[in-house]
Amino acid sequence: VGLVISGLKTATSSLYNLYQRESEKIPQVGDFSVVTDWSGNACCIIETTRVEIKPFNEVDESFAYLEGEGDRTLRFWRDSHWQFFSQELAEIGQKPSESMLIVCEMFEVAYTNNKAN
Repeated sequence: VGLVISGLKTATSSLYNLYQRESEKIPQVGDFSVVTDWSGNACCIIETTRVEIKPFNEVDESFAYLEGEGDRTLRFWRDSHWQFFSQELAEIGQKPSESMLIVCEMFEVAYTNNKAN
């Protein structure tokens, strides 16, 4: 939440096949989402500004930087997301691959709950 509110994090990524498996809609430009803290308290609202679906191995440095996590490098993004996606896939009996599809969502903060700062 802190990275989003500060403006360091303006993107997020998720596994494409989990949207299909759970019959959830892929984020679309213009969608609004509530960002909560670990306790479930609403902290801000983001608006999706761009969505790209691409293989894991085609996620680039510019997207990794926008995610705003760690040292913002592609190496950090790949290492941390490979581990995270591997855990998510293991829960449904699947294994990660370099070609697994990733939903790359870019966003901007539309509203901030000042109490969350």
